[in-house]
Amino acid sequence: MGIRKFDTKVQHLKYKVLREVARHAWNDTLLDNVMNIPEMIVPGKTPTMRCCVYKERAILGKRVKIAMGGNKENPNVIEVIDIACDECPAAGYEVTTSCRGCLAHRCEDVCKRGAISFDHNHVAHIDKSKCVECGLCAKVCPYAAIINRKRPCQIACKVKAISIKDNNAAAIDNNKCIQCGACVYQCPFGAITDKSYILDVIDIIKKSENNQKYRVYAMVAPSISSQFVYAKLGQVITGLKELGFYTVIEAALGADMVAQAESKELAEKGFLTSSCCPAFVQYIDSAFPDMKPFVSHNLSPMAMLAKYIKSTDKNAKVVFIGPCTAKKAEAKLESVKPYIDAVMTFEELQALFDSKDMDITTLSEDVLENASYYGRIFARSGGLTDAVKQGLEEQNIDFELKAVSCDGIEECRVALLKKSKNVLDANFIEGMACVGGCIGGAGCLTHGEKNKAEVDKYGREALEKTISNAVAVLK
Repeated sequence: MGIRKFDTKVQHLKYKVLREVARHAWNDTLLDNVMNIPEMIVPGKTPTMRCCVYKERAILGKRVKIAMGGNKENPNVIEVIDIACDECPAAGYEVTTSCRGCLAHRCEDVCKRGAISFDHNHVAHIDKSKCVECGLCAKVCPYAAIINRKRPCQIACKVKAISIKDNNAAAIDNNKCIQCGACVYQCPFGAITDKSYILDVIDIIKKSENNQKYRVYAMVAPSISSQFVYAKLGQVITGLKELGFYTVIEAALGADMVAQAESKELAEKGFLTSSCCPAFVQYIDSAFPDMKPFVSHNLSPMAMLAKYIKSTDKNAKVVFIGPCTAKKAEAKLESVKPYIDAVMTFEELQALFDSKDMDITTLSEDVLENASYYGRIFARSGGLTDAVKQGLEEQNIDFELKAVSCDGIEECRVALLKKSKNVLDANFIEGMACVGGCIGGAGCLTHGEKNKAEVDKYGREALEKTISNAVAVLK
């Protein structure tokens, strides 16, 4: 594996598929080699991950299709590879060996479906065909002998969008899913993954090289400062230009624009929820529709900056690069589609570099100097709140900010629930679906506490120390 670029082997496998797909796309040989890519990754007859090499290659074939854009009939950017999702135990309530075969039989008494029976040793058993997963038996067992066994994807999904089908594979309810990708990162078999639009990115770059009429902008999320830890950020920026991007601009400048506009909107309306995290906004739409009027009317930093770029450069194409799977869904919204041409994750950017055999550690360092400290710290939980506070101060707006920074979708749910019942002691909800903020996104190369420190360090290196100074260059 050489330099460790990823947290898990699942990420590394996903990357290898993306790299090979991208390599052939650059060379216009993809269609001739689609069927050969699984064998390139798993040569020989010895399986490395599954029971046999044939199943392994069949799963890799599915991964190749998802790397090429996935199922066009499914609007969700998150997909389940059924054939890869068969190793987890059946989910639901189970009786463990802790059952003592007691005389009380409280589990039987409380079960309204008659799902509990006992063997000749008086040990309890649960009939899955009758069980409705109410959990009452587990609550009354004096030995805690009945447990609720959930799969990693179900545990990761805090919006309860994942169920288990009859074939034992996971199923995603698109009406509940917020496309945050938490299940993608937590699935130990990589059976749940996000569609890739890496082919769109390559196509855009190749067309720009053949047609000098338009230029391709790489817009990088501020969380990039905590990624590609084996190289310097300046080398990553140079690498993007070597790939064929006309220039690189930081989405943090869009965050400055949002902070300035959102702080003003907050003062005018008196209460607001942020609009920066697309998974959070989608969660409000699906779970708290009555709260939709309170969502900021401002576009996200990604969309706002892309809109500005296209207003000043009619020939611009904008590719957003970040940690977020939900951004892929946001880019398809009617309100955003005109401004964003493609979205890819940091995982996919790494695959793009390596598909060109590019060693970014050997490159010279370029710089990013567009945004302020406050725009850059949007990448971590609490950063947006700090920026809105600064925006109020810089614009001399007399408004007492009482914010609640929600770190993860569970905290978002609590805040939104309190607001819906008029018991929330706050006038601004900063919603981040991923724990830690954007630095916890499923498309990150690495995850962890150190990422927050890297983002703050990157923020302090900003040339512009105020939001106003950063935004002034746009006027």
